[in-house]
Amino acid sequence: VQLVESGGGLVQAGGSLRLSCVASGRTFSRYAMGWFRQAPGKEREIVTFITWTGGNTFYQESVKGRFTISRDIAKSTVYLQMNSLKVEDTAVYYCASAATFSKMLTQLRGYDYWGQGTQVTVSS
Repeated sequence: VQLVESGGGLVQAGGSLRLSCVASGRTFSRYAMGWFRQAPGKEREIVTFITWTGGNTFYQESVKGRFTISRDIAKSTVYLQMNSLKVEDTAVYYCASAATFSKMLTQLRGYDYWGQGTQVTVSS
């Protein structure tokens, strides 16, 4: 299984970015997908996830109303649209594919495959 993120970069506060994560090696539609982030000196934390049915999503409180997760099953791709970016959103963003029947979707251990990460830097 391979997850490849793209779309990170440098943006000014208030700007937008869209991250993409292309999955290969497993049936994309059967697994929940999540986005995590890790800022310097901090632990990796959940940002958002979407369940395998696509019917449910979760957002960390600090990104609610600003970030949106979506997926394109035909392209085996999950997206993270990030609007109204803040300096505190600066981090390496990782996509992850959940373990089979995982119910720990807000936790790192709920995922068994990870991308390499993409840097998002928000300047003031």
